[in-house]
Amino acid sequence: MTDKPSESFAAIFTSNKFPGGPVLVGRKRLVFSKFLQAIVINNKISNVCPGGGIADGGFADSQSICESVASSLQLPSSDMVFPSSTGIIGWRLPLEAMKNAIPNVIQNLQNASILPAAKGITTTDRYPKIRSISGTIQSTGEKWSIVAIAKGAGMIEPNLATMLCYILTDLNIKRPKLQRMLKDAVSNSFNCISVDGDQSTSDTVLAISSQVIQLPNSNGISENGDDDSVDEKAFASALQEICTQLAEDIVRNGEGTQHVIKVKVSGAPSKLIARGVGKSIVNSNLVKCAISGCDPNVGRIVGAVGSFLGNSQIVSGDMEAVARSMVVELGGIEIFSDGCFRLDPAKESALSDYMLDCQLYPADLPEESRNYPPHNRVVDISVRFSGSGSEESTVIGSDLTREYVDVNADYRS
Repeated sequence: MTDKPSESFAAIFTSNKFPGGPVLVGRKRLVFSKFLQAIVINNKISNVCPGGGIADGGFADSQSICESVASSLQLPSSDMVFPSSTGIIGWRLPLEAMKNAIPNVIQNLQNASILPAAKGITTTDRYPKIRSISGTIQSTGEKWSIVAIAKGAGMIEPNLATMLCYILTDLNIKRPKLQRMLKDAVSNSFNCISVDGDQSTSDTVLAISSQVIQLPNSNGISENGDDDSVDEKAFASALQEICTQLAEDIVRNGEGTQHVIKVKVSGAPSKLIARGVGKSIVNSNLVKCAISGCDPNVGRIVGAVGSFLGNSQIVSGDMEAVARSMVVELGGIEIFSDGCFRLDPAKESALSDYMLDCQLYPADLPEESRNYPPHNRVVDISVRFSGSGSEESTVIGSDLTREYVDVNADYRS
């Protein structure tokens, strides 16, 4: 929670048509709440379309928890409390148990470290995810900072993912600007990742400022995005960076993940097509399995791109010419150009060794022993088109392993 009520907050939510109760409440807060001061988060149960004859999607239960938190904190309104839930879909929140626990939770609030919160929101995550970044007001030298935490390991295919992210800053950014900045940052980070292609019902990214650090002449700056001040641009850049870092952390932390796959697409006719090509690769189960096994079966990469170009509703124009111009590289090694593969035994051996080197953990290390990753290497895939445009996108995904299946086959047991 913030020390004082904050007018500076913004949020982005899942576009899933069956959102959880906390998302429904959160959307209402974004429109009608003048202030926020507290965030309440639970894991294990996501409060999505709960059973028992409840027809409001879990809204009333999430609101009830907010009311209990507001009462315990002596806040003037539950509208100042923002809820989030993550966990099993379809179960109802244990309201009485949660309400009984609230006083103890509040008694243990502290401002020394965000680590307990980062740990507390995890479910199947291998480790907590925390990132921070700082900047300086250009004219005064006063320092500001951003600290953010996130959870998410499976059911990751944003817009957004089974992902919760909380971004805290002390820089007072006007609310409309913060909303725009967050939307842009999310679009180029969390919305460019995929672990398993399944979009969650609970995704939330919330940014909130304590409003301690003031921008010079902030009251006189237009809210039009074209004339952000130098300091606001620096903050927007830092926000983008921290979201990008957390997005990659989520993929590296994915359930059963052994390889992080980073696909850079360039020269595309549109941003949507560039992102679509990237996602067609990272969401292909055949590609994911091949990379998991360090098998240079690169025909699957080209096949995934061809399927997208031939079948996607967002693609128009002469896609045959676009496809003919395509050059594909894996680990910096050209594997496809001029409409045909560029492979030989030596290349295939080098590709296999490359993927083996990118593997996060020894194959015989049990999933429960795979904690913080020992390195930040990724399987780099480059897809370049020529003569069709200049748009580009980078999409991050993960391989598909036996461990992923094991985790999700036994998730409730």
